[in-house]
Amino acid sequence: MRTITTNSITDTVARLCREANCSPNPDLVEALIEARAAEESEDGRVILGELISNARLAVETDSPVCQDTGTAVIFLELGQDCQITGGDLRGAVDEGVRQGYREGFLRASIVADPLRRKNTGDNTPALLHTEIVPGDRLKITVAPKGAGSENMSAIRMMTPADGLEEIIGFVVERVTAAGANPCPPVIVGLGIGGNFEYSALLAKKALLLPIGSRHPDPFYSEMEQEIVRELNQTGIGPGGLGGTMTCLDCHILTYPCHIASLPVALNLDCCATRHKTEVL
Repeated sequence: MRTITTNSITDTVARLCREANCSPNPDLVEALIEARAAEESEDGRVILGELISNARLAVETDSPVCQDTGTAVIFLELGQDCQITGGDLRGAVDEGVRQGYREGFLRASIVADPLRRKNTGDNTPALLHTEIVPGDRLKITVAPKGAGSENMSAIRMMTPADGLEEIIGFVVERVTAAGANPCPPVIVGLGIGGNFEYSALLAKKALLLPIGSRHPDPFYSEMEQEIVRELNQTGIGPGGLGGTMTCLDCHILTYPCHIASLPVALNLDCCATRHKTEVL
């Protein structure tokens, strides 16, 4: 049995909170560069150029790539042969968020009550998703999620009679209605199957996949690419100001579901999509 201390978890979460917000992943920067080369609108190319410069400046100055430093969404994959010692796991994660956001001067965006709206002051509590997996390691992924893109999410409980065209139509309908709100060019996370809440989790996890990667099943791989093609024909464009590059990529995750159900969840990520991972 391998042991991992809560202190090491806190330190790792704190560092990943700062790195995720201030150091965009290379796949995002490369996707923005490719989008600028493909963009047909002059205004769109200018906006994409600014996004590329912004991403590079964030790394050079160790500053947040966006002022909305987001909800701290954290995924833990906890090995079943791993023992956590030194305290409470949830407490260790929240303390890491607390330290990371304060030490990194990252904006505190969490209110303690959804209706009375008093800010907690330190961006806690995190939204924590924990999965027990084989092995003796702990994989920590920190994915700050801004409200602009998150607010454009949607779930539709479709029926088995609905098919591929209806699902693609749902995505195009929702992204078109969202317009500039999710700060395009967007990345689409699509969760298909499971049930109401699990499809939403699949959609969120889909956003963690590398930009440019494809689903291993050719059926869903083609579906991902078709969604990108159709979204890039909507004319929304970078910043919602018109153009041909509305969507950088689409990722689909699926799960078995009930014979009478077809849940489909859409989660969008913005042009500053952020996530960092470390394994302890």
